[in-house]
Amino acid sequence: MGAGEQLQGGYHNRDSHTAIPARPDLIRLGIGIIGIGTSGPLIAMSTMPITTLIFWRNLGGAILTLPFALRHRAHREGVTWAIIAGVVLAVHFMGFFLAMRWTTVAAGTALVALQPIFAALFVKLSGGHIPSSVWLGMIVSFTGVLLISGVDLTISFQAFLGDIAALLSAALAALYMMAGSRAQRTLETTTYTTICYFVCAVTVLPVAVISGVPLFHFTAREWWILLGLIVGAQILGHTMFNSALKRVSPAIVSLIIFFEVPVSSILAVWWIGQKPPLGILPGIALILIGCVLVVTRSRSNQVEITP
Repeated sequence: MGAGEQLQGGYHNRDSHTAIPARPDLIRLGIGIIGIGTSGPLIAMSTMPITTLIFWRNLGGAILTLPFALRHRAHREGVTWAIIAGVVLAVHFMGFFLAMRWTTVAAGTALVALQPIFAALFVKLSGGHIPSSVWLGMIVSFTGVLLISGVDLTISFQAFLGDIAALLSAALAALYMMAGSRAQRTLETTTYTTICYFVCAVTVLPVAVISGVPLFHFTAREWWILLGLIVGAQILGHTMFNSALKRVSPAIVSLIIFFEVPVSSILAVWWIGQKPPLGILPGIALILIGCVLVVTRSRSNQVEITP
């Protein structure tokens, strides 16, 4: 079977919003949850400047996937979308990394999990139809946002700013996934990730240089944390999800990604002893319930929501 036929078959499964992923993709998604779940705690543990951490993490990811990407052809349209995704990913990471430093990992990852809500809003703004039942999920999630933000504001203004950074990061994550889905219509996953990660690194590098933060001369501990981010969050996390998106509905992937919240929260307690305030737990629950309502209601009405 040719590459084009394989892609067409993948699109058929991907556009089925009720199909259960095949076992290989379920394994990929399971690995992806563990991988991406390590991201928040590792970022919180690191003292490396944010732009430096983003640069090395994505450059490392691009280098690791490059040998596999060289086996495949690059199509111009796919490359264009991969470049767009890389730029968006860079800005998304800046918001996400700030959130992990300024607020708790539990609050930050829960707010970033709002990406399907933003994807639904983007569909609406672009002229698409959003079923009325989806708005209920949005209201439930928005209530959760208010609860978390209210609690964080009583803790510190910095924690509240972390919530804002996480919300912006969620919106950008939705755009990143939408661009990535378009790119992989004509690109293999490794080609897409190599271009996307490299563009992300190149995008953030001038910011690091202009701001005067160091790119080298860190302790061994910092480099080990960076290696954990590259192998865990970038390769076993982002790349596994991107691979599954070629065959699995974005709606289903978005439901799976919600498991990042408890994984990251548990690892944050285990690795750095960071226990989230009890007051934000109802907010986290409302956000996840609202997002599930949005994705499942959208899926039942055959409206594609990208995670």
